Amino acid sequence: MELWDLYTENRTPTGKTHVRGEKVPAGCYHLVVHVWIRNAKGEYLISQRAANRPTFPFMWECVGGSVVAGENSLDGAIREVKEEVGLDLDSSSGKLVRSFLRTDSLLDVWCFPYDGDVPLENATTDEVAQVKWMTPAQVRGLLESHKLVNTLAYFFTELDQTGKG
Repeated sequence: MELWDLYTENRTPTGKTHVRGEKVPAGCYHLVVHVWIRNAKGEYLISQRAANRPTFPFMWECVGGSVVAGENSLDGAIREVKEEVGLDLDSSSGKLVRSFLRTDSLLDVWCFPYDGDVPLENATTDEVAQVKWMTPAQVRGLLESHKLVNTLAYFFTELDQTGKG
């Protein structure tokens, strides 16, 4: 059973936890992270969701997920990357790019630099089928062909346009 901390829309902790899978109470939000990993060539690590995923199977996305109770946004980002793609990122190299308020969640978008192999065999879950380094143009191609999870369209205004991610 996964527990999430609940917050107000202003990110004030409510002191309550929530069980994943249940409806988030009105006026409460849980914290979600998206993690974009960028190499020195300006390519982004994009992962394909495994066939067993309950939502968006076989779709492409960045790493991400819900922050569990007791974690902060950065800790959740580091954990999700290790779980999904097997990388141990340096927390001091991450940059919080943007925060969004969504229907029942607070979304933090992180960007980390990383150059090197991506050893999926080191992942601690089976959520990801494969990964690829892609240019922003290739990521746009995924979006236009409806192969990228559509909630990631912000990529083109928040990360790609700055070139700094």
